[in-house]
Amino acid sequence: MSEAKPNRRRMLELCISRSLLIAGGASVSQTRLLALWQRAEAQSLQPTNAEVLGPFFRKGAPDNKVLRAPGDPGLPLKVSGRVMNTRGQLVDGAKVDFWHADHNGLYDTRGYKYRTKLSPNEKGEYSVETVMPGHYSDRPAQHIHYLIAAPGHKTLITQAYFATDPFFEGNPEKNWNKRGIAGNKELVLPVKLFETGPHTEVTFDIILEKA
Repeated sequence: MSEAKPNRRRMLELCISRSLLIAGGASVSQTRLLALWQRAEAQSLQPTNAEVLGPFFRKGAPDNKVLRAPGDPGLPLKVSGRVMNTRGQLVDGAKVDFWHADHNGLYDTRGYKYRTKLSPNEKGEYSVETVMPGHYSDRPAQHIHYLIAAPGHKTLITQAYFATDPFFEGNPEKNWNKRGIAGNKELVLPVKLFETGPHTEVTFDIILEKA
């Protein structure tokens, strides 16, 4: 994948390799070089936290961006975001498997209702029109499953949860790990509610690690 310009770590490596930065005298010290490198590392994006795959994954989902059919019960939901690496660069060739239960908490295990395998656009963006998933006894928090694969990157399996879910009792900051369901509070997403429709929207950016 091509880069518009070298990132900070790459620039530091180039300077060292070309003897533009030399420890001692009036030049930059090794301690300063290390501090600069650590600062650049701190500015890197953290990879998205992994979660369990679950028993309901199905291969071969079609590339559909509208999963909600006219008349489908349930609260309309739009999920969007970008797929990037830890340097904030777009990831070429990414494929995003996305699936969830219907509003009653039931999965379609024979067909591909509320399932898609999509390709982000040239800006790394994806968007899915669906419904808010329901609850079921094994995993009582509403959630969406993801499996993201891209050349040169580690495959990521994760899930997205909803801060408005009654499961979190109105306080996801405190209750995000209730019963050990969500593995990380960063996966509990804020939800925007719009009166027109009405409908909801969440944003979930995916950060992949290079292999």
